Amino acid sequence: MKLSYTWLKDYIDLDLTPGEVAETLTQLGLEVGSVDEVETVKGGLKGIVIGEVKTCVPHPNSDHLSLTTVDLGNGIESPIVCGAPNVAQGQKVVVATVGTTLYDGDKEFLIKKAKIRGEVSEGMICAEDEIGLGTDHAGIMVLPSEAKVGMPASDYFNVKSDYVIEIDLTPNRIDGASHIGVARDLAAYLKQNGNIDYHVPSVDHFSVDNHDLDIPVTIENKEACPRYSGVTISGITVKESPEWLQNRLRLIGLSPINNIVDITNYVLFETGQPLHAFDAAEIAGNKVIVKTLPAGTKFVTLDEEERELDANDLMICNESEGMCIGGVFGGIKSGVKESTTAIFLESAYFNPVYIRKTARRHGLNTDASFRFERGVDPNNVIYALKRAALLIKELAGGNISSDIVDVVADSSVMDYFPVTVSYQHINRLIGKDIPAETVKSILTALEIKIEADTPDNLDLLVPPYRVDVRREADVIEEILRVYGYNNVEPESAVKSTIQNAEFPDKMKLQNLLSEMLTANGFNEIMSNSLTKAGYYEELESFKAENTVELYNPLSSDLNGMRQTLIFGGMEAVARNTNYRNPDLKLYEFGNVYKFKGNKSTDNPVKNFAEEEHIGLWITGEDEPENWTTQSRPTTFFTLKAFVENMLTRLGLDVMQAQVDTVDADIFSSGLEYKFNNQLVAQIGYVSSKVKKTTDVEADVFYGDLNWTAILKLLDKNGVSYTPLPKYPEVRRDLALLLNSDVKFSSVKEIAYKTERKLLRNVSIFDVYEGKNIPEGKKSYAVSFFLRDEEKTLKDKQIDKVMKKLLSAFERELNAQLR
Repeated sequence: MKLSYTWLKDYIDLDLTPGEVAETLTQLGLEVGSVDEVETVKGGLKGIVIGEVKTCVPHPNSDHLSLTTVDLGNGIESPIVCGAPNVAQGQKVVVATVGTTLYDGDKEFLIKKAKIRGEVSEGMICAEDEIGLGTDHAGIMVLPSEAKVGMPASDYFNVKSDYVIEIDLTPNRIDGASHIGVARDLAAYLKQNGNIDYHVPSVDHFSVDNHDLDIPVTIENKEACPRYSGVTISGITVKESPEWLQNRLRLIGLSPINNIVDITNYVLFETGQPLHAFDAAEIAGNKVIVKTLPAGTKFVTLDEEERELDANDLMICNESEGMCIGGVFGGIKSGVKESTTAIFLESAYFNPVYIRKTARRHGLNTDASFRFERGVDPNNVIYALKRAALLIKELAGGNISSDIVDVVADSSVMDYFPVTVSYQHINRLIGKDIPAETVKSILTALEIKIEADTPDNLDLLVPPYRVDVRREADVIEEILRVYGYNNVEPESAVKSTIQNAEFPDKMKLQNLLSEMLTANGFNEIMSNSLTKAGYYEELESFKAENTVELYNPLSSDLNGMRQTLIFGGMEAVARNTNYRNPDLKLYEFGNVYKFKGNKSTDNPVKNFAEEEHIGLWITGEDEPENWTTQSRPTTFFTLKAFVENMLTRLGLDVMQAQVDTVDADIFSSGLEYKFNNQLVAQIGYVSSKVKKTTDVEADVFYGDLNWTAILKLLDKNGVSYTPLPKYPEVRRDLALLLNSDVKFSSVKEIAYKTERKLLRNVSIFDVYEGKNIPEGKKSYAVSFFLRDEEKTLKDKQIDKVMKKLLSAFERELNAQLR
């Protein structure tokens, strides 16, 4: 939000410089992004003067240019080539002299001495749009004959200079979205160091002139519109605003339109209350009805765009049709025009949720919707209405032709919010003992009412415009920011607590895997947790009814919480492929969400589940093509190797995993890994259904690891330390002929069960089926590693162990030596 320093001083007597004001506001939580000195006209019309055209003849080498000589008040008549059709001898004109910079938006244009079609030109006679005083480019500006030659244009047009302070307003501080709101905050801070207060323009002299135009108001949708007020003003003249009003609007980046619209904008940025003026002649039936219209109703807004309304879009209607999208944007028919002679002036409080949904639905973001969707002051509705009505009478003439209509559908929105705060908690959270009188002074300055004051507690009533102050901690934060963060001195003693490190250390393990994957050519991605709920409509493994849907979605593409990481990664694959980057290895750590469908009202949190997962995506070539190695496409086994290495690196024995074919329709085929019947990982080919949904044509291999489940498994793993062995290890190999259905895990399990003392490790280094192997059989080449911790093994001991192992394999697996 842009704030005029001069305008701000209308409401508070400041002796601070603009820089000091900016510093103070930042300390108060209204962070200032910039402070700029600006003029009501960009560039301040520097180098532009009033001149008189002394001669004007056609250009000898052009059929549309004129040769002029212009008196600039310096005793010299400057030659200027002009292309305007209305230039003539004797005119008083606006001239940009050589060296002047003109502005067209963000572009700059330097006036130089030049030759145009062979004739010298020393300056430029300007149209109003060329110097930022309007939009007309039909011809040059012709001034009244009494304009003084040589007078700087900045003096003639009364260009004002001011400082604009831009506040980076956070969503919770909508109370600071006006000059009066900022003045109120500044006064609360400065009052602690002096007797400074803010003041607002009086509306006590508001009175009704007649009752010639009474327009009743009916609220049909009371949830969407708790309060709606209005008044009629007749006999007005729509014209340009006075110079002071235009200058104020220009300073904060608004373009003046006409006196009525300019006043509503002025009051908006003065008080924070949006207003809207309707042409009374367009209010059919002389009735205003606040309601919703059927879905699909067509409505043309002020930007001349036809929009299709939703059934939940709040509309301000007359007896026969809609006139305005409530709190968001006006309609093209009911707006104020030059022919307007009577208006109905609206001031209201709308439900923020309704306004936000409508604004997002139609892609509209107006100054009014910005404030309504964050919560304006419901108790400021009538003051702003009176303030605007009085300004309209002053600047547009006319009479107030009705009593103020104030329809309150829900008075609770105007109630102050009760909060109890204890002195003990104030001092504990702030970290300093603040005197009780100082606390009460700050609260009073913030317009927070003190209902009861006991030695221990304060019972408070918070004004409804402070939508962010609802808890004791919020009140304490208010006290601290006004008291001053810099006034809380740090303690000289350092206090700390000793905590046991979490096991397993989640972040340490996450960094371990990230470094491992990055070292192997993977890139980390971060996808939005919000996703398109439509992704899950045809899936069985992730059903649509389990999607956590948003009540207030930003768009149809971000209307649900993701159930799986796959779609975010596939969107990244599609984007990279479209940008000619098809060879990808991606990974992501992220949360996934699920609605259980329980609909428990006792504890709504139990209706939802949240887990952390790791996603891996591989597609394209495994290695870039170069002169030393031949490129080869990635395969399922490339992904399988990475996933199994990750599990092994975390301390999980993949050989002990229960491996089966994957049962999820996001894969066309693949494997899943379980430990103790807990699903830990799924890997495979991404199904054609998912590829089509995300617009990916290439083969993509996807791996999903349940990080939450893995951490629980690791929590049960003990950490032990053993010194390096003193005695050598011995290896013996066996080639075992086994039935085809025997797994290596069975061999390993029997070996460890048979020899518990000397056997250190069992590994497989070859599997063979085919020639010279009976049908239904396979050959395992297995290595056994033996070591005694107390002495060197002898051949006799080794042979005894191997015979015992072979005997166990023959007995339990019907194994034979090859």
